[in-house]
Amino acid sequence: MQKLLLTVDRLSTWFGKACAWSVVGLTLLITWEVFSRYVLNKPHAWVLDAQIMLYGLLFMTAGAYTLAKSGHVRGDVLYGFFAPRTQAWIDLILYIVFFLPGIIALTYAGWFFFQDSLAMREQTFNADPLPVYPFKFVVPLAGAFLLLQGIVEIIRCVICIQTGAWPRREDDVEEVDVDKLKQMVNVKDADIEALDRLVVQKGGH
Repeated sequence: MQKLLLTVDRLSTWFGKACAWSVVGLTLLITWEVFSRYVLNKPHAWVLDAQIMLYGLLFMTAGAYTLAKSGHVRGDVLYGFFAPRTQAWIDLILYIVFFLPGIIALTYAGWFFFQDSLAMREQTFNADPLPVYPFKFVVPLAGAFLLLQGIVEIIRCVICIQTGAWPRREDDVEEVDVDKLKQMVNVKDADIEALDRLVVQKGGH
């Protein structure tokens, strides 16, 4: 079971990181348009729509990745003090009551939203129109990935309720591991404490 959970984590991570490259495209597009508009005096009507689509792609596809890393914002003023089993019960109830209905509705409606757009070959409304239906396909696609990751999180809750401990997640590099950083530079806590005392002493003088 743990292998299956980590496999889905890796899939969500791959999907999120692959779509994160849209940031590079968005940056290059905006840079080029600013140069073209203000230096060459040649603005392009379609660029604003392309910017919105790229940002929407980034925003929509980050959901499963963030959920896989347990990075979504939560009101954990009290949550962090609870035992793992209590945390799992809270998460399980919230996933069933709020998450599943919302994401299923998003994925289901998004698919028909995309089909309608594809059937009419929907385009943006400007002098240089862009096709909209590829972008609208992102809605059900992102919803499907988020739903899959949500099911994995529900399984994690059940395992935690049974065992009293959260199953481990796939490691990533989105945050600095302070302990590993100390090991890399050969710094010990005692050295840091001695440095702090020295700074305080010098400050007192």
